[in-house]
Amino acid sequence: MVGILFLAQMIKYRDYQQSIINKSVKIFNSSSFVYLAMEVRTGKTLTSLGIADRLGVRSVLFITKKKAISSIEEDHNLLKPSYDLTVINYESVHKLPKNKYGMIICDEAHSMGAFPKPSKRAKQVKELIQYSSPYVILLSGTPTPESFSQMYHQLYGIPNNPFIKCKNFYAFSKLYVNVKQRKINGMFINDYSNGLQKILDHIDPYVINYTQKLAGFKTETTENILYVDLKESTNKIIKRLKKDRVIEGKDEVLLADTPAKLMIKVHQLCSGTIKFESGNSTILDYSKAEFIYNKFNNKKIAIFYKFTQEFKALKEIYKEQITNDLEEFKTTDKCIALQIVSGREGISLKEAECLVYYNIDFSATSYWQSRDRMTTKERKHNNIYWVFSTGGIEKDIYKAVVKKKDYTLAHFKRDLLDL
Repeated sequence: MVGILFLAQMIKYRDYQQSIINKSVKIFNSSSFVYLAMEVRTGKTLTSLGIADRLGVRSVLFITKKKAISSIEEDHNLLKPSYDLTVINYESVHKLPKNKYGMIICDEAHSMGAFPKPSKRAKQVKELIQYSSPYVILLSGTPTPESFSQMYHQLYGIPNNPFIKCKNFYAFSKLYVNVKQRKINGMFINDYSNGLQKILDHIDPYVINYTQKLAGFKTETTENILYVDLKESTNKIIKRLKKDRVIEGKDEVLLADTPAKLMIKVHQLCSGTIKFESGNSTILDYSKAEFIYNKFNNKKIAIFYKFTQEFKALKEIYKEQITNDLEEFKTTDKCIALQIVSGREGISLKEAECLVYYNIDFSATSYWQSRDRMTTKERKHNNIYWVFSTGGIEKDIYKAVVKKKDYTLAHFKRDLLDL
């Protein structure tokens, strides 16, 4: 287990974890929250549970992703603290009874960073904090992955946070965002994504940063791009859709009447699947699934996919040799396939021999977080394989996300439409 040594039924924190616990307790002497900006696999879960133990709270609510619940409960069972722990995923927060907690820990806190309006997730967490008046620990390896503006709604429910005088994001933006106007579909809208550096400056007293390098990780990552030829019929559909924007079949219609729709449809088709105007989806081409199966035969691999039909294609090729259940993956010789957005955070894939991407997400956050899922302090090398269709959109998406930029409609127009 990352970040701990288990000896004689006791846990001994690594030196850096103990140091972070000590620093956090000092911050809590004058504040109600701490932000642990600790990179993946450095043990931020155990560290946060240790902080709660040191503070002597009686009850802790830990909010995370569903796939991470079991590993957090395992850490708690090993730690054997004096407090009661409730672990729940963000989507189930509304089911919680109206209890008060001494501490609330928000895992992957950046997921609450939507702006300019708060997400449902951020609103629910705000209500919990206001009801309990607890200590709050925010956890994330990437606190502001796309914009410094993402910080506001992560904090806005916390009393006495640095931006408490801003009654909402719009008031916050007047002080902390270089607001610009963008023209979209003929209309000018405000762009709030250019948050200023002083956002981070203002929260610095409450943030503890810790990297894999500082923790002594020496894992080297090698990325390999593999190209697969799709069926000629699939390539013809892509070419025709880009030209005509609509394809009418006997029972279904494939419509791409806006650049945004076309981008999504081309993205799907380049991995052999499609969603029709009716809402029905189908698999048109098994080339990628067959390639992965043949290339990595007899290896225990982890696969990230983008669209649901891609997993179905893998299941049809792999049969019973693949699962989407993390515990089954850990305890058997089966491979695992996970949707990239839901699988990029809060889980470990250390049992995998290598990581294979069936498709690629438009989000730079997905790229940088998912590629570290195999990393441990003891692992020396990660092999990553990207499976792209020959001449497809994936290589263009890759060029953007490796530079920590989301792949946008503007990229698509430039790369594929020449508009």
